[in-house]
Amino acid sequence: MPLTRRNLLQHELIGLEAEVARSSNPGLRGLRGRVVDETQRTLVLETPRGTRRVPKEAAHFAFTLPGGERVEVEGRRLLARPEDRVSLRMK
Repeated sequence: MPLTRRNLLQHELIGLEAEVARSSNPGLRGLRGRVVDETQRTLVLETPRGTRRVPKEAAHFAFTLPGGERVEVEGRRLLARPEDRVSLRMK
């Protein structure tokens, strides 16, 4: 199944380019990088200045899909273990 705006939450996020579009933590806003790891509550981004762990609950992420489309997702919608999230049916 190809990665699209509609099925992003059911796909693996590792390897996608991501940006913290909004955050309650001003130090995280605008942070960009490639997703290199994901836990139940965090995304780990590889940035030009090293890796940064970003809490999902404190941010809205903008992911760039392989076709170049940019999709913004509220971090709270990503709160789950990655292996559980990809098997859930999201509305």
